[in-house]
Amino acid sequence: MSELALYRKYRPQKFEEMLGQEHITSVLSASIKSGRISHAYLFSGSRGTGKTSMARIFARALGTSEDDIYEMDAASNTGVDDVRALQEAVYTLPYHSKYKVYIIDEVHMMSKSAFNALLKTLEEPPEHVIFILATTDPEKLLETVISRCQHFKFRRPTEKILREAAIAIAKKEGYSLETSSADLIALLGDGSFRDMEGILQKIISSSPDKKISTDEVLAVTGAPNPEIVNRVIKAIEDGDTEKGLSAIGEAYSADADMKAFVKLLVHKVRGAMLLRYAPSLAKDFENEFSETDFAFLKKISASKSGRIGPRVLSRLLSAYEESGRAHLPQIPLEIAVVELSTK
Repeated sequence: MSELALYRKYRPQKFEEMLGQEHITSVLSASIKSGRISHAYLFSGSRGTGKTSMARIFARALGTSEDDIYEMDAASNTGVDDVRALQEAVYTLPYHSKYKVYIIDEVHMMSKSAFNALLKTLEEPPEHVIFILATTDPEKLLETVISRCQHFKFRRPTEKILREAAIAIAKKEGYSLETSSADLIALLGDGSFRDMEGILQKIISSSPDKKISTDEVLAVTGAPNPEIVNRVIKAIEDGDTEKGLSAIGEAYSADADMKAFVKLLVHKVRGAMLLRYAPSLAKDFENEFSETDFAFLKKISASKSGRIGPRVLSRLLSAYEESGRAHLPQIPLEIAVVELSTK
């Protein structure tokens, strides 16, 4: 029997387990208590933020049995015939519950004709039916569909939330994470619980013992070493081209994913820039970094040279876009560092 994926094993089962989405759980909980239930909801947000998990939790909180919860993946059921079959099914009464709940994932992938058919059902659904539409791309939905739903926008979890979740899951699995390991896993999760859990599972599967080090995370994922990233930032700030190029070469030699390397560089430079020009915002994004990195960025932001700013960030963003297309992925960053450290 294959091992159950971590994202399935630790999928939230209650509102309080939906980390970072309190602005949604509080409203849904209140609506259940007051009995003010809408016939259609729209959950939008980037992948891995818990949209379908929230839909299931909400359905169960309404007292809906598993027999009366229906899930449909619009990515593979895009046609009008699929929606017409749904239209016929909604009029049958629930088996054991007050409501029949239809969860339609990636609803934006429906065809135009399917959207029009769905719209008719959303306009006048039976009283026993609740629709929960989930999407990563609400801009592709018809405005008439959105207007008939209560729309909830899911937030990407912060790195602090992902870090704490990674540590908690690892502990439940019998593993311990070094703080720097958890920081790196959270960063690689890129605002997605599912991605973070997938990365953690890969690392656990290859770990020779019960303690996961930063070196293990780097080896398994090809992630950029945060310390080397900091050295590149310091080289730009100091105007030391040779040290900057040397750090990039070290990262490349270690088989780091160079696009991920530049992405982390952009993330940190943005942090340093905000600390320099808007220190009052520090508390708003402090949780996005480890204590060590945040202390480093505060030091960089206070540097007298003042190199780290909008020009550097803009140039690194260009290097990030170019890194995926370059024959040698380190070249766009090397050019950027030469330009930034010599001016």
